[in-house]
Amino acid sequence: MMRIEQLLAQAEHIDSPTAQLDAELLLAFVLDKPRSYLYTWPEKTLTTAQLNSFAALLERRKRGEPVAYLLGRQGFWTLDLAVAAHTLIPRADTELLVEAVLQLADASAALNVLDLGTGSGALALAVASERQCWQVTGVDRIEAAVALAQDNQQQLGLSNVRFLRSDWFSAVAHQRYDLILSNPPYIAANDPHLQQGDVRFEPLSALVSGADGLDDIRLIIAQAPEYLTANGWLLLEHGFDQAAAVRELLHLSGFTKVSSQRDLGGHERISLGRLPSLS
Repeated sequence: MMRIEQLLAQAEHIDSPTAQLDAELLLAFVLDKPRSYLYTWPEKTLTTAQLNSFAALLERRKRGEPVAYLLGRQGFWTLDLAVAAHTLIPRADTELLVEAVLQLADASAALNVLDLGTGSGALALAVASERQCWQVTGVDRIEAAVALAQDNQQQLGLSNVRFLRSDWFSAVAHQRYDLILSNPPYIAANDPHLQQGDVRFEPLSALVSGADGLDDIRLIIAQAPEYLTANGWLLLEHGFDQAAAVRELLHLSGFTKVSSQRDLGGHERISLGRLPSLS
């Protein structure tokens, strides 16, 4: 039988910048305990079944499979979300988009919000959890992603958000929204990062968007004015080197107050613009 402290030492075999954390999360998952338990009871031994489960998960992680997919969970904003291999893993960088959305409007205003390409529902659910008077709609073209987002909604008990199957705007024709946000695919088809790290296991359809990574962003920016109210906002996450191109696209489509915001790494990670009033 092996002790917890012995098993955690196996983290050195994981090729990951967060190897120790990865091992802790996997072992805590197998034991159905919080991570603090591992250091409170380092001498505890595992059953054969627990050892086998941990060994299997550790081997999959050594092959590069993301921890979030192994656990089926990922934290985002203040939420704990179910995730699956047919959706992107919610990342901390995307929380910048939530922050920007919340800063744009009075918390007491009754707004309609649209999240394009919602995946697990992370953005829509985070916004809905912070603004109970807003009505939030999340859409995704993948039926399994919509089902996953609906499951997350039910687990969180949020009643001011709904999820629909839609190829971008196709299922919300004739609707108008005060805020439209999206973390769309924005990686170029030949980007070498697609062969590195966790993204190797994530769905390409949620990552890649044409030769320069901007195909979906172009489509969203071009069509968004038809679905925004006067003075409505469009906010987009994009690649670290795409901000200037996205701002130009926003300007060309008639958006005003166009700007970009930087993530914790100092990269311009999101860009936004406002649809002017018709008056």
